[in-house]
Amino acid sequence: MSTAEKTVKEIQNQIVEEFSYFDEWDEKYAYLIELGKKLEILDPSHKTEEKKIKGCQSQVWLNSYLKDDKIFYQADSDAVIVKGLVSLLVRVFSGHPPAEVAQADINFIDEIGLKQHLSPTRSNGLVSMLKQMKLDAVAYQALLQSKQ
Repeated sequence: MSTAEKTVKEIQNQIVEEFSYFDEWDEKYAYLIELGKKLEILDPSHKTEEKKIKGCQSQVWLNSYLKDDKIFYQADSDAVIVKGLVSLLVRVFSGHPPAEVAQADINFIDEIGLKQHLSPTRSNGLVSMLKQMKLDAVAYQALLQSKQ
């Protein structure tokens, strides 16, 4: 089953399972960095002030678009751990109907213990990224409803 065929909840469960293989936080951080390195390159045309996530200490850019009534995200960051974090969010949310993204409960962050192992500034940045992704989903949901 491809990622696009799984629900947001199923993808989160898969991420929790992946992180459960690591006992130490050094290993989990290394895995996050590895995930960030695998993130699809963001076209430089999307690295604008408008696409920058406010509330992040490091620079994070987020682009979203609608294709076949599903929302897709692209992102990048100048910080390796933050790039790994945003890669997880892109993986969880991309390829789903905007309504599913807008209403999704995000539990994997707490379940893998990420929240308590992030600095306050990274934690705030993660919340800002999540908030922007959900705002984009709500906007696309409204757009799709207006077309019906």
